[in-house]
Amino acid sequence: MLRRLTTPPPSPKPLCGAAGWLYIPVQEQQRHYIESLSYSSLDMCSQVLKERDFPYSNIKMLASARSAGRTYTFDGHEYTVEELTEKSFDGVDIGLFSAGGSISKKYAPIASDAGCTVVDNSSAFRMTEGVPLVIPEINPDAMAGMKFGKGGIIANPNCSTIIALMAVTPLHRVAAVKRMVVSTYQAASGAGQAAMEELEQQTREVLAGEPVTTNIFPFQYAFNLFSHNSPMTENGYNEEEMKMVKETRKIWNNKDVSITATCIRVPVMRAHAESINLEFHNDITEEEALAALTSAPGVSIINDRGTNRFPTPLDASNNDDVYVGRVRRDISRNDSRGLDLFVCGDQIKKGAALNAVQVAELLL
Repeated sequence: MLRRLTTPPPSPKPLCGAAGWLYIPVQEQQRHYIESLSYSSLDMCSQVLKERDFPYSNIKMLASARSAGRTYTFDGHEYTVEELTEKSFDGVDIGLFSAGGSISKKYAPIASDAGCTVVDNSSAFRMTEGVPLVIPEINPDAMAGMKFGKGGIIANPNCSTIIALMAVTPLHRVAAVKRMVVSTYQAASGAGQAAMEELEQQTREVLAGEPVTTNIFPFQYAFNLFSHNSPMTENGYNEEEMKMVKETRKIWNNKDVSITATCIRVPVMRAHAESINLEFHNDITEEEALAALTSAPGVSIINDRGTNRFPTPLDASNNDDVYVGRVRRDISRNDSRGLDLFVCGDQIKKGAALNAVQVAELLL
């Protein structure tokens, strides 16, 4: 039998999952549930849980019937993946979901009703009224009062939104953003492990003068770039771009901020980059911006004009922080209310697994 925790565990210990994940912290018999997701994300979840010494005493890994029976080793223990069913959440206190929107829509409410507090990495509940959309460094108050083992759903924002707002919110707090223009340069990791493998395969094929394999995208990806592969909407923006617009307004609790985005898939293996132009309600200098960014948790500065050294996706890859540079006054304006900056962040880590685990930590 598994016991529910009534108080946070006194001595933290790491945990992990399998083909997908969902999980829970417990003192002695507390259980985590890990539910269906790609192996790249699973491995990163495992890494983050180890690095942050997340408290647990038991883990349950769930996936589809196709993946059930597989084993996954974490923290010296071998776990067998179980088939996800409506009865999977009994005794589970925290669930980390990263199985896609349709699975989340069906099973997250079931888990919540069973007392499992869900942190969902899909887009299923991000814009649902009453479901907090949380970046812990920015709006932890949105999930105030929520605790593990009490049910409820918390949404993890889109990776591009997280990376942008980690850099922009410290400036927003200083001078209030009026308008934000974002261009993203998104890595293969955002499309999953298969896209990463296809990029590597295509690179070899192009260099060898062979026809390229195009199973994931309809275009050659290696040595090329193209508009983000998410579906187009009626207004001419794709869904990825509209996520950034809608999610920013919800996280900031500000329906009046103007946002426009252009999202591009680039042949980078991992970590997204974003070029951001900001218009503020109030004056802000480069020095004030850099001071705000320097003191912001989860942000690192690479801004050396003398050596032309600024953030790159390789700087951000497998690192927790979002990297910011190219901080400069917008010279198209005649005032001090415009800035440009360049941002890089690990899409798998802070853009997904790390943010989810940080949210789970707030539940303890």
